[in-house]
Amino acid sequence: MATRLYFVRHGATQLSAEDRFSGAVGVDLSDEGRFQAKRLAERLADDGISAVYCSPLSRTVETATILALPHKLPLVHRDGLREISHGRWEGLTRREVEDRFCDEYMAWDADPFTFAPEGGESGLAVLARALPVVRQIVIDHPGQTVLVVSHKATLRLILSSLLGFDARGYRDRLDQSPACLNVVDFKDVIRPRLMLFNDISHYSDRPRSAEKNLSRWWDKENGAR
Repeated sequence: MATRLYFVRHGATQLSAEDRFSGAVGVDLSDEGRFQAKRLAERLADDGISAVYCSPLSRTVETATILALPHKLPLVHRDGLREISHGRWEGLTRREVEDRFCDEYMAWDADPFTFAPEGGESGLAVLARALPVVRQIVIDHPGQTVLVVSHKATLRLILSSLLGFDARGYRDRLDQSPACLNVVDFKDVIRPRLMLFNDISHYSDRPRSAEKNLSRWWDKENGAR
């Protein structure tokens, strides 16, 4: 019997709505984010979830608390699931980062997997701390369904690695909407199968637009600078 992991991004926050870098910043859910999380909790209320893991940042803890309530499960915090740190860019919009740290931003935009802004993390560094957490969850919960609440960049990197994608393009090729649901089944720790990706049907009847993803390439495609 496969172990099933529900990978969930936290609900919307005010900083995400403003297109700001908010990796290591502790920010609460917005009213919209709480609504999104509650709708997902209703969707998963009858699923046999055995454990709930989450990043220690406030937006993931709040999301996980809402999702765990119907199952009466405690939260298990894992630092490896926290969001990528953007160092001195934290709290700034992409436009502000481009204006203040143009060369640094261009290097990161070209290769966010191996390059990190000053004081921040590369995608490679995120995988080095996140993948061991995922591996241990699978080992500790054979044949069970487990909820894992994390962040946009961290989840895109995890999914890229688990499925054998080139993680260097994670920002342009994969999206994670607020309070989205991804389902991955594991027969063992090295043979995962993606069953559902970036699903938000619990609160929206259509996928969101690819605009404002802190990705210069996507914004250019949509007519921005």
